Amino acid sequence: MGIGRRHFLGLGGVVLGGAKPALAASVNAASLKAEGRVARLSLTLEGPLSWEWRALAEPPRLLLSLPGVTWRGPARLGSAGPVAIALFDDEAKELRLNLARPALPRRLPGPAGRLLVEIAPASSEAFAAAARRDMPLAQGSAPALPLVVIDPGHGGHDPGAIGRRGTEEKRLTLAAAQALRRKLQEGGKCRVAMTRDRDEFISLADRVAFARTRDAALLISLHADSAPGAKGASVYTLAETASDPLSEALAQRENNADLAGGLTLPSVPPEVQAILLSLMRQETLGDSARFARVAVRELTRAVDVLPKPRREAGFIVLKAPEVPSVLVEMGFLSDPGDEAALRKPEHRALIAASLARAVETWLPSAPSAAPG
Repeated sequence: MGIGRRHFLGLGGVVLGGAKPALAASVNAASLKAEGRVARLSLTLEGPLSWEWRALAEPPRLLLSLPGVTWRGPARLGSAGPVAIALFDDEAKELRLNLARPALPRRLPGPAGRLLVEIAPASSEAFAAAARRDMPLAQGSAPALPLVVIDPGHGGHDPGAIGRRGTEEKRLTLAAAQALRRKLQEGGKCRVAMTRDRDEFISLADRVAFARTRDAALLISLHADSAPGAKGASVYTLAETASDPLSEALAQRENNADLAGGLTLPSVPPEVQAILLSLMRQETLGDSARFARVAVRELTRAVDVLPKPRREAGFIVLKAPEVPSVLVEMGFLSDPGDEAALRKPEHRALIAASLARAVETWLPSAPSAAPG
């Protein structure tokens, strides 16, 4: 990402957005398995994690220190290879590997969000030398997985569109968002957050702020609107001038649901604001467009789509200048066929699976997903 959108926001004391909540480090799963003469330790992480290894003698053991971590894996990992038993001490925040014979750790390459370590047999002399060291054998950190924010449209006193059978858009978007969250969590390639997980009203400005303050890698806003004659799914990215009359009408309808949207920029000269937004949005819009193309491809393979399903409009919820964002119209409740399909969990599951595949395809190329 070069200098980076978020780094650029802070240049000259200019900051867009509020303070960001601290991201807690946790180990959500842990396993220890034998692979020939060695043991393979695998930790599934959430949040940025720091770690260090030490060797101790009498009795021989290895300590993996994980300061501040929340451990959600099993407290006992059993035995494998040279490890007699592995136990997590929650008070000390250490994973203790009692050794059946001398062994030393070696980190293995692995995907983001995973710490892989090989515990391999070592000579008595090498282990003794490691145990005498005052410094850690090895130390490092693992970055957090990228965050995908799912935004179920409407909610609370705003039902959104209502179909002929009384289907409320706000309920469909929440159900579809929950299905998408499950698919992404199963894939394990990203963290997932939802702007709402119950029937409540969230302003458009707060939806944008939710993604921005959490350094989201991607925002996906889900909708099922109403438009005479329209049928099928479609994907929208931000543009000041809509790509067609339907897109313009849909954006106006969504934006009118909450007139308090928009971005609050810092108190700097207008020309500085314009330069900041232009530079950030140029990069962000490119990332949004790349995801939209992948999402349209995956949706086209699974469900009916609108003619020219890749469209542009000025949706407020897409206006975070540093967060790639798309709005997905899953279908139109004004169409009886779309309404009937969207009421079925299996149809929503097809949409969720398509979008999850799109996310997993797009993430490796996303600048904000790069390790660091």
